[in-house]
Amino acid sequence: MNILQLNSSARAENSQSSRLATSIVERVRAAHPDATLTVRDLSRTPHPALDEAALGALFTPAGQRTPEQQARVALDDALIAELMAADVIVLGVPMYNFGVPVQLKHWIDAVARAGVTFRYTDTGPVGLVQGKKVYVALTRGGLYRNTPADSQTPYLKTFLAFIGMTDVQFIFAEGLAMGPEAEQKALASAQSQIEEALPA
Repeated sequence: MNILQLNSSARAENSQSSRLATSIVERVRAAHPDATLTVRDLSRTPHPALDEAALGALFTPAGQRTPEQQARVALDDALIAELMAADVIVLGVPMYNFGVPVQLKHWIDAVARAGVTFRYTDTGPVGLVQGKKVYVALTRGGLYRNTPADSQTPYLKTFLAFIGMTDVQFIFAEGLAMGPEAEQKALASAQSQIEEALPA
């Protein structure tokens, strides 16, 4: 089994979402001691944005790309290869201004590639990243779960399904900015959710 952990918090240290993602990974590895783990911290090694130069490189036939274009496409190729090689994907995702961190958005833009991770058909798009289990640790300062203000959960569910990943488990830690007692309660709740999702 191969595990891919993606940390997307802007905080390289003291990130609750990264800690919860690590806790999930520990539970998976306890059940599968021989599993390999790849950790990609999107804050420590940020991926470049999808800009005009990147689009130009992606839409240029491989044999006609300049060295600079080849290098840019290779960055995305590396992320796609990590994703394809993984059996279990664990995402640590804080809420920033009602959305996902830009670090994660850049990863999403990199791995969403027509003909590789999804394809269009006469009956609609088909995801090509199949047979994966996904855990998403969501951390929020306030309380947003099951409210119209939670744009993260439907967005991530939609994107992951679009590229073929439909076996997704969300773990919520909410109220982290509402005082020490609320924070402790939120983290304890998240840990309980992890234990329920991954029984020993």
